[in-house]
Amino acid sequence: MQEIETGRIIIVGAGLGALYAALKLAPRPVLMISPETLGEGASSAWAQGGVAAAMDAADSAEAHAADTVRAGAGTVDAGVADQVTAEARAHILDLTALGTPFDRTADGGYVMSREAAHSYARVVRVRGDQAGAEIMRALIAEVRATPSIQVLEGVLAVALHSEDGSVAAVDVARCDDGLSVPIRLRGAACLLAGGGSGGLYALTTNPPRIRGQVIGMAARAGAVIADAEFVQFHPTAVASGVDPAPLATEALRGEGAVLINRDGDRFMVGLHPDAELAPRDIVARGVYAQTQAGLTPMLDTRAALGVRVLEEFPAVALACAQAGIDPVTQPIPVAAAAHYHMGGIETDADGRATLGGLWVCGEAASTGLHGANRLASNGLLEALVYARRCALDLEAALGPWADAEPVTLPALAADTPPDAALVARLRQAMTDGAGVIRDAAGLTRCLGEIAAIEAAQPACMVLHNMTATATLIAAAALKRTESRGAHFRADYPQTDGAEGARSRMTLTQALALRAQYEPDLV
Repeated sequence: MQEIETGRIIIVGAGLGALYAALKLAPRPVLMISPETLGEGASSAWAQGGVAAAMDAADSAEAHAADTVRAGAGTVDAGVADQVTAEARAHILDLTALGTPFDRTADGGYVMSREAAHSYARVVRVRGDQAGAEIMRALIAEVRATPSIQVLEGVLAVALHSEDGSVAAVDVARCDDGLSVPIRLRGAACLLAGGGSGGLYALTTNPPRIRGQVIGMAARAGAVIADAEFVQFHPTAVASGVDPAPLATEALRGEGAVLINRDGDRFMVGLHPDAELAPRDIVARGVYAQTQAGLTPMLDTRAALGVRVLEEFPAVALACAQAGIDPVTQPIPVAAAAHYHMGGIETDADGRATLGGLWVCGEAASTGLHGANRLASNGLLEALVYARRCALDLEAALGPWADAEPVTLPALAADTPPDAALVARLRQAMTDGAGVIRDAAGLTRCLGEIAAIEAAQPACMVLHNMTATATLIAAAALKRTESRGAHFRADYPQTDGAEGARSRMTLTQALALRAQYEPDLV
C-alpha cells in the first residue's frame, strides 16, 4: 500500500468534536479527514435541540449532573457526569465568543428550552431548532481561517493500522467520485471524531454516511467497545417516508406540544407521570407501540404553538412543508427512529482509547456520560468537553512540534464501494432484530444475517466497518438479559436492580458469539 508520512495529527471526522478539537490544538498542525464538504454530512449540523448547560441562576451543574444520572438508568459514571456538567457553562461562553448566535433575552441572558427528563429549562438554542447548524457554521468559519488546520474533503477513513498494539496510521480513500483504493497516512497521532451508528437502521434521523464506520474501524483494530447495546431511538422523527427521517425536536414538547394517535388520545399520559417529557426510551417505546398497533402516532403542536411553529422552529416547518403537512392546522405523523449511539469506543477521562496512539471524542466515543439512555442535548456537550480534553492530552503526550507541509493525495485507482443492496439489507436486519424492542430470537437471527451480508462482499472494508459495529450492537444486546434504558428485551422486561454494569466487548468476543448463529455460508 502506498504511504504518506506527515507530522500532522490526523482527525477523522468533520462534526462538532472534530472542529472544536482542531481549534483547541491550534497552532499545532492537524489534518482533518472529511467525506463531504465541511458541514454537509455531520450529525452535529442536524442537531436541533441545542447544548445542555446550567446557565440560569436558578439552575446548577449539580442538578444537571443529577438529571444525567437519573436519565441514564443506572449505568452513568457519576464522576464523569459531575465533571462534564461542571464544564458546560465555559463551553457555551466559548462558542458565543466564536460567533454562535445563541438566542438571547432582552437583558442579554440565554433563552433556555426545556427538554425531556431535565428538571430545568437548560438547553441553549439558536432560532428554536437551528443550534447544530449555527454552531457548526461558526466553527467552520474559524477552522477555515486557521492556518494550522488542513481539511481533506471528499476523503473517507477506512481502516486503522496498528503496530505493537498502538495505532500508527490511518488508511483513507477518495470518495468524492466513487470510492478509490486506500492510501496509508502516517501522522503524529490519531483522533477519531467521526459520528455514531444511527444509519445502521432502516429508519434513522442521522445523515446518510453515519453508519458505524468509525466505531467499526477501531473495533477491527482491537479497541474495546463499551455499551454497544445502548442505541437511542428518538420518538418524534417525522414519518414522511423520507430517508433519513426529518427530526421534530424535543423542544416542541418542551413548549407544550403533545403526542396523540389517530383517535385523538394522548397515549403518553397513562404511561409516565411526565407524559410527553418522560425519558426518551419510554416515549420512544410508547410511539413504537402505537405504530405497531396501526394507531398512527402524531405530534400535535396546534394548541401549544399555533403559527409560532413556522417562525420559531424553521427546520421542522420546512420538513413538514416538504411532506405536505401544515403543522399549524394538522398534527405531524411521527415514528421512533435510531438517533444516537450511547455506546462506542471506550475512552478514559482524557479521551484515550484502549489502543495506544488513539484518542476519541463525540458520538463515536463511550465516556460513561450517557449510560443506558442519553439525557437530551447532552450529546453536543460531551463532544465539546472531550474534544478539548483530547486536545490537551495530545499536546501533553506529543510534546514539541514543528510546522508540517500540507498533505496532497496522489491520483488513486477506483475501488468497489459497498453493495447498496447489502447495506439496505443490513439496515433492515438491524431494525428487525436489534431495534426498539428486542428478544433473543430476533437478535440471533440478526447476527446470522449480518454474517451472511459480510460474507457476500468479503473484500469491502467500508462494509465490514458497518458490519463490525452492527455485530457488536447485536451481540451486546443478546448478552444483556435485562431491560435497561434504551435497551428493551421483550423476553427480559425487568431491570436487574437500580444500578447496572456497563458492558465492554472486543470485536473478537462479539464474533465468537456471532459464530454460534451464522448460517451455512459454504
